[in-house]
Amino acid sequence: MAVSISVVLLLLFLAVLFMRQGALKISHALVCTLLGFYLASTSMAPTISGGLTATADLVSSLRP
Repeated sequence: MAVSISVVLLLLFLAVLFMRQGALKISHALVCTLLGFYLASTSMAPTISGGLTATADLVSSLRP
């Protein structure tokens, strides 16, 4: 588990760094994809999924 969290933090740092540079290349997209896969295998996955579901429900209930 400690290795998984270390990899997630490293990939998160790289994803933020790439996004701040303003140009998303193939290698940057690969890092973001790997971050998603590693996040899905951590204990934070249900919390992230619940937060995204709640946000999607909130946005879908808004009337323009």
